[in-house]
Amino acid sequence: MRRSWATVIVSLMFVCGGTLAAAGPAAAAPRPGGPQVGAAVQPGGPLGWMASSPQSGPAAFTTQTTVTSTNWAGYAATGSNGHFTGVSSSWTEPTAKCTGNGNQYSAFWVGLDGYSSSTVEQTGSEADCAGRTAEYAAWYEMYPAYPVYFSNPVKPGDHFTGSVTYQAGNFVITLTDSTQKWTKTASQAAGGAVRNSAEVIAEAPSSTSGVLPLTNFGTVSFSGATVNGGQLCKTSPVEILMSGVSVSSISGCTNFNVSYTGGGGGPGWPYF
Repeated sequence: MRRSWATVIVSLMFVCGGTLAAAGPAAAAPRPGGPQVGAAVQPGGPLGWMASSPQSGPAAFTTQTTVTSTNWAGYAATGSNGHFTGVSSSWTEPTAKCTGNGNQYSAFWVGLDGYSSSTVEQTGSEADCAGRTAEYAAWYEMYPAYPVYFSNPVKPGDHFTGSVTYQAGNFVITLTDSTQKWTKTASQAAGGAVRNSAEVIAEAPSSTSGVLPLTNFGTVSFSGATVNGGQLCKTSPVEILMSGVSVSSISGCTNFNVSYTGGGGGPGWPYF
């Protein structure tokens, strides 16, 4: 959810593809049309690293199978620049279990880029807590631009299907809530997008101060996940683990669960 430039932390700095990933917090933006539990929160954004398997240079991403992140949980397909042209998946909006212990945040999305690059083209939903009040929303984002929230209704139990495809220089983003019977589509160019990763992710949003407290969302089930039109498992995806959740193995080549296990999110690593 929250975008924070890919602050890569593996013994202070992590080498991505042979170059240092620069770090700098994204500017905060109001959330028109979205939950108002924290105006400085944006859904989605690049991967924040906390730890990883040992790296050996640019080729390491092709062989690494598991990494640990400050803010992402799920699976990412990685490859060379320009390799990825599409990603899609379906999921059911989970129920936010709000205890009144402050504001909490969670996001569920599909997207291109962000694993080892500074842009993300993505769409998804979120389940947040404003104290004891659960708030739900849907959005798309062309990070580092601010997110666009849809005014359409979102409720727990809604069945979403999201996709991001690259077509003739533009990213075509589509999100459908088949339960509420609405579809939103956007087509935008993204300067600097390298298209070297594709993701299906549950996220602990971030603000300029770091990763925020994670909503207890129970379990979110992703299904029918595809990358470049093929089944997710065929891409040898990287499994991404995050504190406070568990990630299941991929079943049927396209399906997996992310489950809340307690804690997770803030105060998180500083973004500097």
